[in-house]
Amino acid sequence: AAARLAAEQEVENLSGLSPNPEKDIFVVRENRTTCLMAEFAAKFIVPYDVWASNYVDLITEQADIPLSRGAEMKGKCGTNESELEISWLEQAYTLKLFFLKEGHNTSRGQEAFWRLSRIQFTYDTTERTYFKDAVSPGKHTASSHRLSALVTPAGKSYECQAQQIIPLISNDHQKSVQLLLSEVRIQPFDITADFVFSEEHKCPVDQREQLEETLPLILGLILGLVIVITLCVYHIHHKLTANQVQIPRDRSQYKHMG
Repeated sequence: AAARLAAEQEVENLSGLSPNPEKDIFVVRENRTTCLMAEFAAKFIVPYDVWASNYVDLITEQADIPLSRGAEMKGKCGTNESELEISWLEQAYTLKLFFLKEGHNTSRGQEAFWRLSRIQFTYDTTERTYFKDAVSPGKHTASSHRLSALVTPAGKSYECQAQQIIPLISNDHQKSVQLLLSEVRIQPFDITADFVFSEEHKCPVDQREQLEETLPLILGLILGLVIVITLCVYHIHHKLTANQVQIPRDRSQYKHMG
């Protein structure tokens, strides 16, 4: 049964298809059908302790850890819960994303939506690519706390080009790890076409930026339209008044009329 389940599930890292070297693409397929897709650029900012020059005091350094393109991945799709697990640099770093689909009552009745409900990031400070001379090196886990992110109506994909910062709390002396996400397009449920996202639901930041970009154009068009209407009204009024008989203001000229 386990072998049959493994055969029915496929996971693919399609990051090489992205023109952006910092952007990764992951696909989970079950029964030859795409059930989860995720595209994003991700980086972790992780504080860690090193000895000061006197070897008595501790100072805090910062590791900037990007998600590598050659990452391994696992995935799990469900009706109401889905997961994506990504590991890189020989599993020195592992990112787990947990998605939840649920419903809530609105004025229009019961409506379903999905969200990113939990994030777990495991990192190993013995790894020397990003951690230099860490004190008490070892594995640590940073997790989200009561997370409700990327909230999206059911049946749609989430899209956000703007950078988002999600704080994670580490068990390494309760340090705060930051996850930086950008160029995000994710859909963990209800994908109707293989390898194709459903209609996008844009994040509020993108919606605001789009409005800021289009508002000057809209105002310019309205202003231009007002000017054209004003000129047309003036031209029509001028033409009508020019065709009317002009009555002389000097009454002495009336004797020449008739």
